[in-house]
Amino acid sequence: MDVRTSGGQGGAPADGPGPHPDELPDGLVVADARGLVVCFNAAAARITATPPARALGRPLEQVLPLEDLEGRRWWRLTDPYGGLAIRTGQPERNLLLPGGREVLVSARYVRARPAGPLQRLVVSLRGTEARRRTERSHAELIATVAHELRSPLTSVKGFTATLLAKWERFTDDQKRLMLETVEADADRVTRLIAELLDISRIDSGRLEVRRRPVDLVAAVDRHVRAHIAAGQPQDRFVRRITGPLPKLWADPDKIDQVLGNLLENAVRHGAGTVTIEVAPTRTKAGDEGTAVTVSDEGPGIPEESMSRVFTRFWRGSKRGGTGLGLYIVKGIVEAHGGAITVGRSPAGGAEFRFTLPVGTPAVLA
Repeated sequence: MDVRTSGGQGGAPADGPGPHPDELPDGLVVADARGLVVCFNAAAARITATPPARALGRPLEQVLPLEDLEGRRWWRLTDPYGGLAIRTGQPERNLLLPGGREVLVSARYVRARPAGPLQRLVVSLRGTEARRRTERSHAELIATVAHELRSPLTSVKGFTATLLAKWERFTDDQKRLMLETVEADADRVTRLIAELLDISRIDSGRLEVRRRPVDLVAAVDRHVRAHIAAGQPQDRFVRRITGPLPKLWADPDKIDQVLGNLLENAVRHGAGTVTIEVAPTRTKAGDEGTAVTVSDEGPGIPEESMSRVFTRFWRGSKRGGTGLGLYIVKGIVEAHGGAITVGRSPAGGAEFRFTLPVGTPAVLA
């Protein structure tokens, strides 16, 4: 980039090849061979709270009086215009602006020839807010997982230790009850590990979708039967199918996961009748698709919470679990090219609606 003091707002040329510095998402500060600032873009102005007019033409050390986390002045430590002439820059690190505000800083040394004098010093600035949010999210995830694992593992350890120490003292019925509890707790741990793997794949964009023909109506019926077998009254579920439905190509296991989570939420946290509607629809792109709506007659989700329903760790009132289920549901639906929304049902409860495009068959190698 040919940086000069005439031209655009940030001291860079208004036209020419490449983007204008003010279009860059990160802060950009460029100093010339004398150490005077010749470019100070809009993002740098926002991060440092310094207008470009007050930065241009001034010494870099005055415009960016950076300190490391131990309070040492960074420019004196790195000495870009002196020191070793073979250096090419500084890797990104946390530094402090006046007032103690953290900023991520990296630098590139531009020389006319290797080991020659410095012609330009290019500094990149980034705020730390996004990184801090990610760090807090990871810390919260670790704390949640540790908490959720502790209870079933303690139970498994307690029952197995008791059985090993006092096997002969228990009746067959008592042994069966304890082993069934151990099995249920082991299943809980397995589900939690599966959730963590799903989150990792969703966050990294590596969630694999293995598309096959999916019969949504049969999948809904299967989940309803499972809830009835578990003790729910048959008349609690209403199923409405509007046909004919288009042929759907999706990942059967993952669609089962979505349906299972939404129905479980409606049964456990809702009230009254649970209604499942399946109907043909059009996606936002105008493509043929299928819509599934799951609603209940419970208290619903407060209006102020609806924007956070699909975030990590969201739990409504009296909700248990990790708070990861709906985050995973959203990731699965979006990985299929679909969308999911939450609202209030006509009966006043929660209403979840997800749409899936018909998709295309998987390409066989």
